[in-house]
Amino acid sequence: MYRDIAISKISYHLPRTVETNKVIKKQNPEWDVDKIELKTGIKQRYISGIDETAVDLATSACFKLLNEHEVDVSAVDAIILVTQSPDYTLPTSACIIQNRLNLPKSVLAFDINLGCSGFVNALSVAASLITAGTVSNCLVVCAETYTKYIDEADRANRMLFSDAAAACLVEKAPGSEFCIGPFVFGSDGSGANELIVKGSGARKLVENEKNYLFMNGANVLLFALRVVPLLVKETLKKTGVNIHDIDVFVFHQASELVIKTLIDRLSIPESKTLFDLEDIGNTVSCTLPIALSNALDQNKIKRGNKVMLIGFGVGYSWGSSIITWGDA
Repeated sequence: MYRDIAISKISYHLPRTVETNKVIKKQNPEWDVDKIELKTGIKQRYISGIDETAVDLATSACFKLLNEHEVDVSAVDAIILVTQSPDYTLPTSACIIQNRLNLPKSVLAFDINLGCSGFVNALSVAASLITAGTVSNCLVVCAETYTKYIDEADRANRMLFSDAAAACLVEKAPGSEFCIGPFVFGSDGSGANELIVKGSGARKLVENEKNYLFMNGANVLLFALRVVPLLVKETLKKTGVNIHDIDVFVFHQASELVIKTLIDRLSIPESKTLFDLEDIGNTVSCTLPIALSNALDQNKIKRGNKVMLIGFGVGYSWGSSIITWGDA
């Protein structure tokens, strides 16, 4: 458990292009768009431009955070980028962002290749680095352009995934009442092929195979329903609090169907749960920080609240933590 370490500032950035379900319905009259929308809860998504990458989106989110919150660039000690759509296999995208932001050359910069659980993992790494005295603060940035991996004819994935970037500053905050953790993690690589972009790395495609995103939606749903309730219960047990003590639950915004099924199984009231995907879509690693940012702006999270973050998905991987929110 990490005390007096705060998520002090959060900002996010969305691409300019918006694709609504009405547009998809017009382009594909044979698709049952209304039925899909009912299950996902998503009415529109943001699409990155042809020449717009995760690094571009991440840089914009960071500039927004630095400018809006008047953060001294020279005081930033580290940057962690969570992405599964890097600009290049190498070099590390975080290093490119360091240069674009004109951060000090003494900055620690690296990528984490994780999707839906990535923000929780990066938050734990940042808190550990700060607690160890390695750095005093860290920019945790999530950026994804999954839409570049999606076939236009793939009605399920096309109507689900959205591009975005989110940045937050994690730093020491003595006397802030902030408390982050403990964390609970898990992974099961036997589910790797259920959500995958084949041919996107060193392992070559077989003949006639395309490097598009593949998701076995039924199996991914079963995975989430099997793992997430246990994850929530284990996190509560490790923290020593009751589920009724949690003020706000922030689940990875996979889809409305997934979230509602999970909270029903856990007997969590909708009033304590954030639903933040109707006009944004599933932004993969960005969903948790974006939902946090919007909840703070809407005063849904207040000082002293216990907030549970629950990430799960591609990998398979999962992670959870409880944050006692303070004033940074």
